Amino acid sequence: MRIYLNEGVSIFVNRFHRRLKKYWIFFLTGSMLILLSIIPVHIAIALYQAPQPQAILTLGGWTDREQTAAEIARWYPSLEVWVSSGTPPELVRPIFQAAGISKNRLHLDYRAVDTVTNFTTIIPELKSKHIQHIYLITSDYHMPRAKAIATMLLGSQGIAFTPISVLSDRSKKETIFPMIRDLGRSLLWIVTGRTGTSLQSAINLP
Repeated sequence: MRIYLNEGVSIFVNRFHRRLKKYWIFFLTGSMLILLSIIPVHIAIALYQAPQPQAILTLGGWTDREQTAAEIARWYPSLEVWVSSGTPPELVRPIFQAAGISKNRLHLDYRAVDTVTNFTTIIPELKSKHIQHIYLITSDYHMPRAKAIATMLLGSQGIAFTPISVLSDRSKKETIFPMIRDLGRSLLWIVTGRTGTSLQSAINLP
């Protein structure tokens, strides 16, 4: 009798776990869909409240990006400039000095180790200054992935962006896998505040 009872309890527990897992998956999926549906609303509000860019963010890596940022900053003297990682300071500062950009407007930040952290490290500073719209500058081959990540990360924080692509002589385009990977990491950051950088390092991907 005890054996049959134990088997009955085991069957009940297994069924309960399966149902709980099923509903938990539904809950997570629904939560993600709701979260993603809110991002376009946040972007629309940001564009309505700040139709013109209020700052410049350059994803470092090549000096032509910084040169473009310096030129844009020269056209818009009221905008502050952030350069996230990339070219060393001793090479970047002369570029902006030559364009007449004051030190007070230039922010060099070297905390980022990849495209996802280019955004996550700068977002708190943008929000602290109540910036809702930025110029986003990077190379043309890199822009599709940068735009996808920016839509999720910046959009989730109520920050819109206007992309400016820098023409490069690099003919090879990025594959779709880095974009999918970084979109997953972006979602992870939105939900948990973690970027998954350690996972990326473990699989040795750029």
